[in-house]
Amino acid sequence: MPKRKNTFSSWRQGLAQRAVHAAWSWAQRKGSVTAEHPAGFRFGAIGEATRLAFPLGTVFGEPWIRLGSHCIIAEQVTLTAGLMPDLDLGPDPILRIGDGVVLGRGSHVIADTTVTIGSDCYFGPYVYVTSTNHSYDDPHEPIGRQWPRMEPVEIGPGCWIGTGAVILPGARIGRNVVVAAGAVVRGTVPDHAVVAGAPARVVRRWTPDDGWQPPLRTPAPVPIPDGTTPEQLRALAELDETAVARLTALEPES
Repeated sequence: MPKRKNTFSSWRQGLAQRAVHAAWSWAQRKGSVTAEHPAGFRFGAIGEATRLAFPLGTVFGEPWIRLGSHCIIAEQVTLTAGLMPDLDLGPDPILRIGDGVVLGRGSHVIADTTVTIGSDCYFGPYVYVTSTNHSYDDPHEPIGRQWPRMEPVEIGPGCWIGTGAVILPGARIGRNVVVAAGAVVRGTVPDHAVVAGAPARVVRRWTPDDGWQPPLRTPAPVPIPDGTTPEQLRALAELDETAVARLTALEPES
């Protein structure tokens, strides 16, 4: 025999779930960090409309971190300047993030020496950027106790860094570069390139003379024309393949 459903218990459970979700939404709103609501953090600069989502990851060295405008820093993102908290790092910023940057959930940006991320860069989740690496020169000393090596990192504007990519000390990534998911980048990457692998290597590049080499396998996306309404987009989505073929065959109006 199936058990009788306790409607009162179900009602209480639903009420508790709604209360938990409402409380979490309130905590996310109130716990996020913006220029207007810095939540006690002492960043060197936070630009207009930039938001660090709650819950934050590890954050320290805030006076030497400068965030541009209209940035989205997702949940559990770690931002650090210096080897440890409460250091005096001098008058200049250590970690610079440009305007319109998106850092995906769980990413880490570790700036023990200068790290610069250009404007309009998009990071997928769990990207790791570091200016420091462990050294192992002394074979008799535990690696974790040896003084690390530091080299500046620079990521040019307009880059897309895929999920789980690792950017190592000394990396110089050019403008509008695609770093594939899981790639491990060190050294210099030229502008308008696609890199993949561990260690990462250039697998595609654009130049003014030759375009993309190797050629792209798919056509470039066509932007939605200005003035297109949501109703028109919904109507297009409902067309079958035959109707789409007929529309494609029509000659454009002169």
